[in-house]
Amino acid sequence: MTFVTDFQKQPHPRIFAEAAALLIPIAILDYSTGYEVSLSILYCVPIFLVAWCCDRKSGLLMALMAGLTWWWADIQGGHPYLQSWMEAWEVFVRCGFFIITAIGTSGVRNQRDASASRIALLEYSQRLERELIGASEREQERIGQDLHDGICQYLAALSCNAASLKSDLERQNLTAEASAADELATYLSEAVVQTRNLARGLVPVQMDEAGLSSALEELTASVTHLLGVRCTYHSAGVPLIRDKMVAMHLYRIAQEAINNATKHGRARSIRVSLTEDGKASTLRIADDGVGISKTRTDDGMGLGLMYYRSRLVGGELRIEEPPAGGTVVSCGVPLAAEKEMKYAA
Repeated sequence: MTFVTDFQKQPHPRIFAEAAALLIPIAILDYSTGYEVSLSILYCVPIFLVAWCCDRKSGLLMALMAGLTWWWADIQGGHPYLQSWMEAWEVFVRCGFFIITAIGTSGVRNQRDASASRIALLEYSQRLERELIGASEREQERIGQDLHDGICQYLAALSCNAASLKSDLERQNLTAEASAADELATYLSEAVVQTRNLARGLVPVQMDEAGLSSALEELTASVTHLLGVRCTYHSAGVPLIRDKMVAMHLYRIAQEAINNATKHGRARSIRVSLTEDGKASTLRIADDGVGISKTRTDDGMGLGLMYYRSRLVGGELRIEEPPAGGTVVSCGVPLAAEKEMKYAA
């Protein structure tokens, strides 16, 4: 394999010269064996080398040289022809065979190069998409961390100050003002809770083996609290997602599915489940909304991202509308694919 690689790395003129030099021993062998033994197939070797390693024009030139060399060996070998047209026909057939060999070899090589280019482009596109998803995740983590460590702390401090102000106003018998301060403290406390929930949505809990279950449980509780939608989480088996990236992508799929159910599907009840049967881990989000067919748009990015995330972890995303109504989004990730993701990381 190393010899072939080194041979292909040579300059094209040198490859052509070496292939042309190979015609000499082939012609001598052809002459020595006589016209009774056809060695036409051997002439295809230099043609193949040039057409594969150089270009089509060089391959055709080598085919012409091989045809002339074969004709010389045939004449020198004393091949008898009853009529001149038979000799012309034999030369035409041999040269045509050599030309077809050159064209075919060049075509196969071009097809291989085109396939390799498409594969390289696809791999580059997938790598770029993974980098974009990774950059998006990192930006969400940064924003979530800033919310938790920055705004949450300021709001909590303001809530404490409002509570302290309420106590001071009550001591001064300023009932109306104390009531307003108490209301302000209540709003600020609620803002702290909502901001913390938003930060947790951007940066869920640590994705260890049991982290995804905890994150989904927090997510459903947050949806129930903030949106007034009955959102529950259930698990079955031992749903341990062992790869952090797999867990993160499944979490984002659940987020997007819940967002679609509440924002577009007008669902009032959502059930999230994570199961494992020994062969695959399956995330399932079922709602009682109006159905995906009545809310789906061709330019929506959410569904596209869910499909992309599922492919990224080696899973399969299904979106179905049961006869009873609503939408069911499920993503199954085989354990073998999860192990591959872990080793790739």
